[in-house]
Amino acid sequence: MDNRTATKEQFLNRIGWARALRYTLVGDASNRRYERLRKEETGECAILMDAPPDKERNVKHFTFAAQHLLALGLSAPQIFAEDCEQGFLLLEDLGNDLFSKFLQQQPAMQSQLYKAAADALIVLHNTPPPELLVYDPELMVNLAALAFTEYRVAICGNCSTSIVDKFKMGFKPFLEEYTSGQEVMILRDYHAENLLWLPKREGVARVGMLDFQDAMRGHPAYDLVSLLQDARRNVPQYIEKETIDSYILETSIGDDFRQAYILLGIQRNLRILGIFARLSTHYFKQQYVNMIPRVWSYLLRDLENSELADFSSFILSELPEPHSQALQRLRKE
Repeated sequence: MDNRTATKEQFLNRIGWARALRYTLVGDASNRRYERLRKEETGECAILMDAPPDKERNVKHFTFAAQHLLALGLSAPQIFAEDCEQGFLLLEDLGNDLFSKFLQQQPAMQSQLYKAAADALIVLHNTPPPELLVYDPELMVNLAALAFTEYRVAICGNCSTSIVDKFKMGFKPFLEEYTSGQEVMILRDYHAENLLWLPKREGVARVGMLDFQDAMRGHPAYDLVSLLQDARRNVPQYIEKETIDSYILETSIGDDFRQAYILLGIQRNLRILGIFARLSTHYFKQQYVNMIPRVWSYLLRDLENSELADFSSFILSELPEPHSQALQRLRKE
């Protein structure tokens, strides 16, 4: 038994769950691991989050965000027990009905589920955000530059600092113009594999929320981009349009919102290209390469609809298309 396993056993023993049956759950792109626990004698279930403190952010960031969401009547998992120093949380089990899985069986409910997810964001956005770091244009442009320093380098083998600098200097003013000044709590990974459908609850509480430990303060369009330009599944464009229209109608937000949405789509999709390339080339998680063509298609559409004009041409001239040979290089085949 290694040290991490022994520490986990001590935590479970201390909180009375050492004898529970355990089922490993599929993880995400992080170093966190999850297990479903079930007490055989009572049928009681819970989720164990294992976030090694030497590899992951302190789980106190998760508990802080969860408490804020729960206080608003939103369905984050209740926290039953915690050891923030060692990186363990025992969480409420919200079930198995991830949006992505549920919609495979009930595709006719897409409009309802996406509308509910957007309504949950409205509740979140109508409340002043807690004290969190700000996802500002400086940080956003640096993260978007991963498309050049990770994705381009992995395929082409190089990327000069002048190209990266030109990108940052050209893109940042647009972000400053359209995405500054409006701050809400953004969860930053708000998509169909982090949302659960809870039909027995009412209103916005029907949307179960997971994976929000990296929450920050940022523009209200950001999580809508995450939801509607989903790297992991195809969201029909009519769903994207009607969800955005509904959000704008119900919030009476300004006319610049649509352009902010497009710019944040460019930023997020550039960042994801870089992150997925890095996950494959550095951490051998090659499954993320399969999602890159979808991310690229979102990027093309956002660039076409943006007001970046000649700067869009610069981005596309410096980033390689994810054709089959490029994807093979990302997989190191």
